[in-house]
Amino acid sequence: MFILIPIIALLLYGGLVYYIGWRGYRWLRPETSSRRFKILYIFVIVLAASSFIVGRMSGITFLNIVGAYWMACFYLLLLLVPLAHITVIVLRFTRLPRRGTQKWAGFVTLALLLSFMSYGIFNAYSPVVRNYEIKIEKGSSSLDRLDIAMAADTHFGLLSGKNHAERLVKEMNALNPDIILLPGDLFDDDVQPFLDQKIDEVLSKMHAPYGVYASLGNHDKHDGTIQELITALEQSGINVLYDEAVDVQGKFTLIGHKDRTDPERLPLETIMNGVDHTKPKILLEHQPYELDIAQHADIDLMVSGHTHRGQVFPGNLITNAIYENDWGYLKKEQMHTIVTSGFGFWGPPLRIGSRSEIVMINVQFE
Repeated sequence: MFILIPIIALLLYGGLVYYIGWRGYRWLRPETSSRRFKILYIFVIVLAASSFIVGRMSGITFLNIVGAYWMACFYLLLLLVPLAHITVIVLRFTRLPRRGTQKWAGFVTLALLLSFMSYGIFNAYSPVVRNYEIKIEKGSSSLDRLDIAMAADTHFGLLSGKNHAERLVKEMNALNPDIILLPGDLFDDDVQPFLDQKIDEVLSKMHAPYGVYASLGNHDKHDGTIQELITALEQSGINVLYDEAVDVQGKFTLIGHKDRTDPERLPLETIMNGVDHTKPKILLEHQPYELDIAQHADIDLMVSGHTHRGQVFPGNLITNAIYENDWGYLKKEQMHTIVTSGFGFWGPPLRIGSRSEIVMINVQFE
């Protein structure tokens, strides 16, 4: 049964690629049939369609990049081509010339594809800063205010690379926060592109008075050990909280939870043993599940990512149905939860219906 699932998925993918490829061929084919054109067209489609799978399996940089952009085009064409096809069928019942309507449907589809691609890439690489104002009981803490800059899902790798990391550092330092939090998915499944591009050196320029802290997410993994990932981050001056709590200068407590996909993840209540509950408690939890558990554990603020806010429409409708809070702000009793759509992206550098972002949380203590 397990073997059947990938076989069915490949057959479905192949069928969809064939449908899109056939419609494209009918639009592009020359007036006089050309065997050479047909062979070339099939070669290009097969290369593009297989690049994402082969690139991921082989680790070949060129194929990974081609595959990422192909998946962006493929997703958009899945939405646009059937719409164009239906339009052409409907227009057959008019007096408009059949060949003309097919050509114009192709041009409009191409124009929309390029427009959505440009818009989606702009959203992926042009982060905005979202601000939240919250109030927390200070208890025995001496703090009156804490400015937190937060970014998750950077997915540093081939396409979310050194330039995007420099963009993050520039934006973070410009905000002049008291502390920087990075709740998971800093890598894109492999630490090597991160090291090859010396992104660790870039991130080392990110500073805040109380420090930079991170937890790990479901994509923070590779063929080596977790310790190699943690070491790479700590070389960047980032403190990784891996199922542990740390007291920050006697003023508040940070708790970093392992990702829920980690089989060795501890219960939150176990990590909270010995924590001073008279001071504010901030939890880095990559996936925004189990809000009730965090609320009952007396967490004051929980910051998360993971959802990407669906990344590409209509993905946001799906994440909204899955998570109690898939993006933005939600309060449960005393606990504030904030979920970011992420600074990077997974797969294609495309965001439609979401935007790359940094979150600024201004906390007032009462």
